Amino acid sequence: MDFNLDETQQEIKGLAAGVLGREAAQERLEAFEKSGAPYDDVTWKALAQAGLLGIVLPEESGGAGLGAVELAVILREVGLHVAPVPVYASLALAAVPIGAHGTAEQRELLAPLTEGATVLTGAYREVGPAGEVAATARRDGDGYVLDGVKTFVPYAREAARILVPARVEGGGVGVFLVEPGAATITGQPSATSEPLSRVELNGARVGPDALLGGTADGAAWDTLRRSAVAGAVAVSSGVIEGALELTKEYTKTREQFDRALAQFQAVTMQVSDVYIAKRALDVAVWAGVWRLAEGAGDAEELLTIASYNACDPVIRALYTCQHLHGGIGLDVTYPLHRYFAWGKHCGHLLGGAEDRLDALGSLVAQEA
Repeated sequence: MDFNLDETQQEIKGLAAGVLGREAAQERLEAFEKSGAPYDDVTWKALAQAGLLGIVLPEESGGAGLGAVELAVILREVGLHVAPVPVYASLALAAVPIGAHGTAEQRELLAPLTEGATVLTGAYREVGPAGEVAATARRDGDGYVLDGVKTFVPYAREAARILVPARVEGGGVGVFLVEPGAATITGQPSATSEPLSRVELNGARVGPDALLGGTADGAAWDTLRRSAVAGAVAVSSGVIEGALELTKEYTKTREQFDRALAQFQAVTMQVSDVYIAKRALDVAVWAGVWRLAEGAGDAEELLTIASYNACDPVIRALYTCQHLHGGIGLDVTYPLHRYFAWGKHCGHLLGGAEDRLDALGSLVAQEA
């Protein structure tokens, strides 16, 4: 297995790093956090102008038609720079399933995304285990009536459409394109500046053209679910790398007893533990997204392993980073707090360590 990026992927990484390094600099992040805006529109438009928002979009929508590995490359850079832009919501939760399963008319929603002129999102989570769907859809004339509650939905108010998975009466799980105005949206607390919402679908009515791909065979939901996990673990991978880099630099320059912290063996061992947690997640992320891009049967198992690492070892590693910084690690004027908040956010979205172990155990049992 070769974990090196190919030439195209390296170019995407370099381009994303350049744009986000410029647009998501520390002073810009501080100014954004004081603005009260849902996301940094300037950075969002800069990503669009660089062609990065179209990387995984179909060619007929103005995109490059690339896949899961390239999306992970971009999202990892978003996490590394803790950039407040709706890339994960718009691409992983919405554009990927629309591009893979949408009708020609539904794919028209993607064209404005390449220009940064719209935001899309998806409702991956409900109350309970991650990846479960209790929301329902029943036929009503030529349309559907949706009932249920979705949680942790990013940018629900800002999105042009919310992708809502629901169990269709007499069928399987379908994914519906719902306009925000058709649901009751209530803000939820968020560890980051990203707006999260509870989306209530009590009797929300949608037309027949709202069902993604026109069928409820579960395929669109499988794509959304796997893309949601792959995207979140890629973001987490970037987050822990950013936190590690900050911690390494701090321990090199901060002195105690006339010696740099990095010269103390106990500190070196703790930094090594953070590196090991980062590398373990990296290996699982790249293996998972590569197998996902290949359409391999073990992709979900690998992504579940990655999500466990994002929910447990990486969270503990972030605590270590804070500990090694001392009091400044908790100071909101110092950048480490953003990485900690983003890491916790990804862990919550993925369902937590115990949930991920349960999911992994179920997958292993199915293979037995």
